[in-house]
Amino acid sequence: MSANGSGFKVLVIDDSNTIRRSAEIFLKQGGHEVLLAEDGYDALSKVSDHQPQLIFCDILMPRLDGYQTCAIIKRNAQFSHVPVVMLSSRDGVFDKARGRMVGSQDYLTKPFTKDQLLQAVRQFGGSPAAARA
Repeated sequence: MSANGSGFKVLVIDDSNTIRRSAEIFLKQGGHEVLLAEDGYDALSKVSDHQPQLIFCDILMPRLDGYQTCAIIKRNAQFSHVPVVMLSSRDGVFDKARGRMVGSQDYLTKPFTKDQLLQAVRQFGGSPAAARA
């Protein structure tokens, strides 16, 4: 879908339908292809099937939390290069540090704005500068 070269394939993982939908609207307005997953297990199959270029991952989810989901993605050699940005309503130093420990690139606090979301895509979404880093 991102044949125009400007859009990225982005996966949003969150158990909140509201958060998934608002992220989808913001990202589509930014010209990106959006995949949605409601939990970690759903996300892992979508990562494998669709190979997104960037992943936004909620931390507090049932069954498989965001830290576990991110760690599993990062342990897979095929997907370890895909940037993961954690999403959480908690804005603690510990949460951010734990996210980095499992391989996430950044951390957005919910509720996020359209600008914050699109800025994260610009920063991490497979741009040539990010690929060289």
